[in-house]
Amino acid sequence: QVQLVESGGGLVQAGGSLRLSCAASGRTSSNYAMGWFRQAPGKGREFVAVISWSGTSTHYADSVKGRFTISRDNAKNTLLLQMNSLIPEDTALYYCAAKIGDSDYDPTKYHYWGQGTQVTVSS
Repeated sequence: QVQLVESGGGLVQAGGSLRLSCAASGRTSSNYAMGWFRQAPGKGREFVAVISWSGTSTHYADSVKGRFTISRDNAKNTLLLQMNSLIPEDTALYYCAAKIGDSDYDPTKYHYWGQGTQVTVSS
């Protein structure tokens, strides 16, 4: 059982930056891959980025590659998403998620989810 709570969302102008955080609690000693997903109005849940338990393997959606950076601090049980050069298309509800084992871009493979934090990018 893992509980996830996102924070750091807000309103930002295009070209600006935000840093999202995800605090994990519960049984976090196992090897969990963690990822960020987002959902915009009228769209399905979209993969954003994922990181392995060790933090040595990361993958990004093409739409955010070069602009977003995912990282984790296992000692602090925290997942981060640094978002730079934001564009209006990044506007969405952002979720963090965790799963046992290897990283995956398929949201149906993730066992635990936070409630989301809203990111709105104005133009």
